[in-house]
Amino acid sequence: MSIGNRLFISVLSVFLVFAATFIIFQHNRESEFKVNLLDARLQDYNGMMIESLPQLHQQTERAIDEYVQKHRLEGLRVTVINRQGSVVYDNMYKDYARTGNHLDRKEVKQAWENGHGHDISRLSTTLNHTYFYSATYIPQNGYTLRSALPYNNALSETLKADQHYLWFSLVVMAILVIILYRFVSRLGDNINKLRLFATKADHNESLDTEDLVEFPGDELGEIAERIIKIYKRLQKTKEEQNRLKRQLTQNIAHELKTPVASISGYLETILDNPNINDTTKGQFLQRCYAQAQRLTSLLHDISTLNRLDDAPDMVDFETVDVGTMVASIAKETALQMADRNMRIINQLPHSLKVKGNQSLLYSVFRNLTDNAIAYSGVGTTIKITVHDNGKGFWHFTFSDNGVGVPYEHLPRLFERFYRVDKGRSRKMGGTGLGLAIVKNAVLLHGGTISASNNPNGGLRFDFTLPGEGK
Repeated sequence: MSIGNRLFISVLSVFLVFAATFIIFQHNRESEFKVNLLDARLQDYNGMMIESLPQLHQQTERAIDEYVQKHRLEGLRVTVINRQGSVVYDNMYKDYARTGNHLDRKEVKQAWENGHGHDISRLSTTLNHTYFYSATYIPQNGYTLRSALPYNNALSETLKADQHYLWFSLVVMAILVIILYRFVSRLGDNINKLRLFATKADHNESLDTEDLVEFPGDELGEIAERIIKIYKRLQKTKEEQNRLKRQLTQNIAHELKTPVASISGYLETILDNPNINDTTKGQFLQRCYAQAQRLTSLLHDISTLNRLDDAPDMVDFETVDVGTMVASIAKETALQMADRNMRIINQLPHSLKVKGNQSLLYSVFRNLTDNAIAYSGVGTTIKITVHDNGKGFWHFTFSDNGVGVPYEHLPRLFERFYRVDKGRSRKMGGTGLGLAIVKNAVLLHGGTISASNNPNGGLRFDFTLPGEGK
């Protein structure tokens, strides 16, 4: 049995028990109301008679008969009982000696205790007829006045509970059962589809089936649809990540292949030619060393990116003097810039403090500087500026007035191993990971970065880093 059916049966059982309890309660309440209504009617008769005959215990039987005849109800029986329980008047049975003591009658006992009482459908032993009795106690003289109506078919029907509410309740119950079934049915469909989704997801089966396309239009259906959409989105993201990992692995293998092949080729040439002159051998060994240095740089950059990807929470943050750091980088690259007739304009304050990781921040500014030296062109100028963006971050601008980058390449500059000019990049010794490291390091510090061309030529990088105490 499905969970929807079990839920429907459970809820329906509770509902039917409640409905049956309500109907029984309402039936008894309706019957009690009609009994009380009839009792009130007879109590009114008793009260009027007591008011009309205040000295009822002193009235003659003839006087009482005249009152009863004058205020007669069809089949009405009137009885007067003294404090000893003996009948002193009865309009329908005059042999009072044979009526017996009435103190044990239910309605009389209630009247003595509460001032009034009634009894439903009790057989009169004297008249051999069933009556509805209503008694009123008279405290002035201790007498009890009792009136009674024959409990015949007409009175029985009058005291019955109205059946119209019962039919109304049944109709309402049927409507509610239908609504409940529709609701539980939709709920069951949603749960079954979620179970199907869980099974397919667990077995890596396709989710693009008709069973999982549409859900009933309720809150659970909407939640189920969102869960499946999120799962599909995660699956696509996972597939994209796997694709990028495969592509990255291929790129790494390709990038490693070139220096390794060069080193292997030069060394093989030296080994196969033992009589090679020292000058040529020295040139080959220098080239091997250069390729080994390139291989070391590539492995270092890959290690840095892996650290940013896999363990960003383990990166320690401290207060870093970026102004002093950039000044130091300018000195370290002075010979390279002199060879290319370049200069750097560092407008950062000498003690500019940033909250971050010393090693990663060095990588940011060093990679941007190396990238400008390698690709901006001969005789260009690098300019570094900063200002407070008013949001707790320093806004840095790193720009040059060189050749710039074609517009179509700008969105991909930060991709790993992406090169605008692949042949030229490899000749310049780049690993293709420098700008990827810059972007990931900036993002790890909670900043943003973008690349654009200057209006007057050259490439510009705008990025933000958190200020100390901001």
